[in-house]
Amino acid sequence: MATIKEIKDDAVINIKVNKSYYLMVKGLSLQLFANVTAEDKELYFKDLMTKEYKDLDENQRSLYTVILLLAEIETQASAQGLYEEKEVNDPSEKPIKLD
Repeated sequence: MATIKEIKDDAVINIKVNKSYYLMVKGLSLQLFANVTAEDKELYFKDLMTKEYKDLDENQRSLYTVILLLAEIETQASAQGLYEEKEVNDPSEKPIKLD
């Protein structure tokens, strides 16, 4: 028999996350999203949000887990006033050529 360490069932752990880690998790979510091969992506994501975790396939579980982590990071960042606004180009707008 082997002995392992496991987090207690009622444990809630607070961890600190910096922007680099947040961007890594966000990149992972984009990679998992890019791997979605379902023909009906709308149904795929509907299942993701409505089915029980145990009823999701492995890819859906992975994406769901990462989405929850990102949501919690963003919720905490918002609650702590750690967001900043900055201007970015809108991809739908035509780029302005500077000569």
